[in-house]
Amino acid sequence: MRLDKYLAHAGLGTRSEVKKIIRSGRVLLNGVLAEKAEEKVLDSSVVIVDGVEISLETYEYFMLNKPTGVVSATQDQTDRTVVDLITCPHHKELFPVGRLDKDTEGLLLLTDNGALAHQLLSPAKHVSKTYLVYAEGKLTKGDVMLLENGVDIGDETLTRPAKAANLSYYEILGQEGKSVQTRLELTITEGRYHQIKRMFAKIGKPVQYLKRLSMGGLELDASLSPGEFRRLTEKEINSIVNRSA
Repeated sequence: MRLDKYLAHAGLGTRSEVKKIIRSGRVLLNGVLAEKAEEKVLDSSVVIVDGVEISLETYEYFMLNKPTGVVSATQDQTDRTVVDLITCPHHKELFPVGRLDKDTEGLLLLTDNGALAHQLLSPAKHVSKTYLVYAEGKLTKGDVMLLENGVDIGDETLTRPAKAANLSYYEILGQEGKSVQTRLELTITEGRYHQIKRMFAKIGKPVQYLKRLSMGGLELDASLSPGEFRRLTEKEINSIVNRSA
């Protein structure tokens, strides 16, 4: 692994920041002053920054397509949890990064990297999250404008600006006849309690179905059925590690 990548994964900063650390003469690689970011770090290498040995923790990362009826927790006395769905051997410290409501489907990241989870969930980072939303009724241009500009959902401040995309309408046949529903993708950059449901309730268009499609640089694998999971690829790990740094 490249030295700059190693230091970034160890939490010393972004790739550009750790390159500055290397250039400033603060890094020893196997007892020799490191001069280039592309120097290779092997399993047997010893990396020291400012006199402190830096070790790279081995973390686990899983992508889960969370199904409905499962709670975003490590344990629960009554319901099955998302950790219960990870049926392959894994670290006992595995936990979900954030939460999806019991009746919400879609992308959920599970890891044992607490520092990364903290960064991804930090309100200051404004990590984007995109959801597929089916809502009751037909959204007007004014509704969309309100969603995108900020909604008063009863908190101290309006919701941060959001982005609506791929808006469409369709008819459904129910016991009381035909009704219209709206389908759209909504991207938000915060994670308030029941935020999307509260936003749509405010405009009088209750959410009927909700699924998370992406979080930061991580997109739900379309080949995963609800309840299925897989380990993240190195490229996916790098995307969320670099984005959170």
